[in-house]
Amino acid sequence: MEIVLPDKNKISLEDDATVADVAKKISEGLFKRAIAGKVNGNLVDLSAKVKDGDQVTIITEKDPESIDILRHSTAHLMAQAVRRLFKDVKVTIGPTIQDGFYYDFDIDTPFKEEDLEKIEQVMADIARQDLPIIRKELKKEDAIKLFSEMDETYKVEIINDLGEEVVSIYSQGEFVDLCRGPHLPSTGFIKHFKLLSVAGAYWRGDEKNKMLQRIYGTAWFKKSELDEYLNRLEEAKKRDHRRLGKELELFGTFDEIGSGLICWMPKGAKVRATIEEFWRKEHFKNGYDLLYTPHIGKSNLWHTSGHLDFYSENMYSPMDIEGQNYYIKPMNCPFHIMIYKSKNRSYRDLPLRWAELGTVYRYERSGVLHGLLRVRGFTQDDAHIICAQDQIVEEIEEVLKFSLEIWKTFGFTSIKGYIATRPEKSVGDDSMWKAATDSLMESIKKSGIEYEIDEGGGAFYGPKIDLKVKDAIGREWQMTTIQFDFNLPERFDMVYVDRDGKEKRPYMVHRALLGSLERFFGVLIEHYAGAFPFWLAPVQIKILNISDEQADYCEQLYRRLKTEGFRVELDLRNEKIGYKIREAQLFKVPHMIVVGNQEKEKNLVSVRLRNGETKNNLDFSEYFSVIDELNRSKTLNLWR
Repeated sequence: MEIVLPDKNKISLEDDATVADVAKKISEGLFKRAIAGKVNGNLVDLSAKVKDGDQVTIITEKDPESIDILRHSTAHLMAQAVRRLFKDVKVTIGPTIQDGFYYDFDIDTPFKEEDLEKIEQVMADIARQDLPIIRKELKKEDAIKLFSEMDETYKVEIINDLGEEVVSIYSQGEFVDLCRGPHLPSTGFIKHFKLLSVAGAYWRGDEKNKMLQRIYGTAWFKKSELDEYLNRLEEAKKRDHRRLGKELELFGTFDEIGSGLICWMPKGAKVRATIEEFWRKEHFKNGYDLLYTPHIGKSNLWHTSGHLDFYSENMYSPMDIEGQNYYIKPMNCPFHIMIYKSKNRSYRDLPLRWAELGTVYRYERSGVLHGLLRVRGFTQDDAHIICAQDQIVEEIEEVLKFSLEIWKTFGFTSIKGYIATRPEKSVGDDSMWKAATDSLMESIKKSGIEYEIDEGGGAFYGPKIDLKVKDAIGREWQMTTIQFDFNLPERFDMVYVDRDGKEKRPYMVHRALLGSLERFFGVLIEHYAGAFPFWLAPVQIKILNISDEQADYCEQLYRRLKTEGFRVELDLRNEKIGYKIREAQLFKVPHMIVVGNQEKEKNLVSVRLRNGETKNNLDFSEYFSVIDELNRSKTLNLWR
């Protein structure tokens, strides 16, 4: 038979050949590096049979698909090690995730952190045994019998739910698991891995089900890659916004108030106020009007919007007010639409750009709450653009340009776009979808940023652009969303009178630029490791005296800087100057003005930066010009 290679060349093989035979026929070197294959676009094991005319690609560790295959095989390796160590354990599922994998286990005694080292040692032993990983297909009833005899009840449940007459299993030594594959040829390919943590997880994510034990891990082809990843994890721990938020007195959560509800402390509130002031100023510059809307609305509003039909599980219970049900708002959109409908609209009114820092409340399960990144009450930097069809290209270009400028001002320069197109089930006519999608494509091409197309990944009510930003240690965060909506204008019967005197449906775009202030602040803390640039810092300047003799001059400096609008603190405590400097550095204050007799006598300032640099004996006006420029230009590289 003949097999077609990626370069369209063909090779001849004996009948009954496998993907491994294809690799060997190409070259012995490729055969040694091969870990899997792709037949007619589908990933398969090296042991998979090929047929005449099949298109075959050999997968090595250089291919992007390889890392998931490695990690999934490592998850099986971990499960095998756990079974060897803990005889009564039951295995459930073990998928790959970003940068790693996990496996959930049903075990009476929860795993301890010290168990991870024991499991790793057994994993290493099994890997050294270089056990072949063998795929086999079984009829449904035979697979159920096999796993029933092994008392693997979770596997039996999964097989029954699959509804397939034939399933695949993988074995390595004594260990057998239900899996679609593909997998590595043998355990010997697994060399560089690390188990990271243990957590609780409900079976199938349902809190009504049993709590399982989840072990997280990671695996890489090279030791250098594993070491680099572990270093990134260590750096991420140092930057954890929950720890820094407490240490720097930025925000807090309290059991007495409720999970997922954030209290902004004075220092955090100063940063938020600075962000909001900048946000409002930039929105006015870009032609937006601001709105303020209530926190609750009647049930009929949420029936019309569809939230009570499709989103009720994320909404809080209604409040009875004078015999009518009111709901606390999960979104701002219906309120903005009611303002639009408050009077007749003409094409002359369009486009409308309405923005709101609107606080919304959504029910999130307690297990997914995570500091500022996943909360129950948050303030969206929400905006709605309402326009005519001939305005959408220009509007999307403007909002994309605006978004990129904002992100770069906050110090994020690595930005990538993702365009999600029409799914199979959707609302809105073809022409609206085409016009909207074309506007997104045209705008993102003009922006010059890297982007990907997510075919069919849009919401049922419209296509969208998501912007993801990379932080200082290379992690990607999904932040900005620019989302068309063909559903709400229809539900609320939004219209405008066009030039021809006929009523037409406007285009409506939801736009969350920062996403929410809470989540954005969490990302910002981790990006800067709490050491915010001067223009954002909660305390920009701290004035420190060496002795009581300089107290009056320090107070004079404090008043001058405070009057000019700088966020400044005064520390006149009777403590050693070294102690006061260290304390200011712990709070990551950008500038410390250290005042001794020389500064007082000559009306000078000496400034210590938080990175340890010093700028001594400056004339105050000279120093003021620097910090004024830092505030105005929001530069990140001038006296940071």
